[in-house]
Amino acid sequence: MRWTGLLIAAVAGCLAIALTLPAMAVDNTRTSRILERLKNANAWRSHIMVVAHRTGWKENGRMIRAENSLDAIRNAIALGAEMIELDVRKSSDGTLILMHDDFLDRTTTCRGETRATSLATLKTCRLVVEADGHATDETVPTLEQALLETRGRILVNIDNKLTPDILPEVATLARRLGMAEQILVKENLWNDRRIADAQALMAAIGPDITFLPILADDAVHDPDFMAKATSSFRAPAAELVHWHADDAPQTTDGGALFSAKARAAAIQGNWHQWVNTYTIVNRAPGMQSGGRGDERAVIDGKPLESWGFWIDRGATIIQTDEPKALIAWLEKSGYRVPYDLTN
Repeated sequence: MRWTGLLIAAVAGCLAIALTLPAMAVDNTRTSRILERLKNANAWRSHIMVVAHRTGWKENGRMIRAENSLDAIRNAIALGAEMIELDVRKSSDGTLILMHDDFLDRTTTCRGETRATSLATLKTCRLVVEADGHATDETVPTLEQALLETRGRILVNIDNKLTPDILPEVATLARRLGMAEQILVKENLWNDRRIADAQALMAAIGPDITFLPILADDAVHDPDFMAKATSSFRAPAAELVHWHADDAPQTTDGGALFSAKARAAAIQGNWHQWVNTYTIVNRAPGMQSGGRGDERAVIDGKPLESWGFWIDRGATIIQTDEPKALIAWLEKSGYRVPYDLTN
């Protein structure tokens, strides 16, 4: 897919960076410490970073918070996660909002298509905790509300549910709030054409936003391509997907993206190997992690066969639905280095 018009938009984007000032002063002590570890992978391979998927909505396999909620964001920050992942869409009148699905039915008290619903109506839609269906007091948040909750506290991994063309708008909003350095965007890369398209996209977005490639082993097997995909953007990490068929046994070696050669490429390029252990709805456990996902760690009570397996194969970032359990296990196992926020 090509992102038409983005090279033209790059000029406007660069001018916007030069002319836009932060809305107010922000204490970025914690985020600056997190960024230092993110951007210096080889210096911090003894510390495993944690990303709370859908802002961190589960505990012990149960959905106890509404996904993409401000409550879940606050909880992820309190737990000490380095990053949240959130899903971005637009209301019918063009406001960036948090919402995973095309439709409102699963996660709110409203019904209908997300993109056909105005912001005013979305502000009447209460978020629902999916496990038991109870409605919270919180309504659908805007992206701006979410970013204000995170500013200076935690990094934000944008999962864009629309076309890449909205990412410059996300960047402009983050810049206005004085927190562009906290934002990470990502795209799937599998060949040179995809790299070129992503470079055009990032030219439009601007250099103050961090780009991460997603590399999946149904298309990427070569450590040389992994090195090219990361070095082309000076990416501090690559999100690596080891696909797992429903009826397949769990992986025994981590696949091509976690091979010894892949790990060597990550060390040479000074980037983090990132694994996703969260669940894909209605698919087998560990769909993105060779069958060694959160369920293996939490439901089966075998974290060494899930999180520990990936750490042994080079992973230094884990994206999870279970940030509380993961952080507790990492700390107990000696995989977390406390942050010094005193200076």
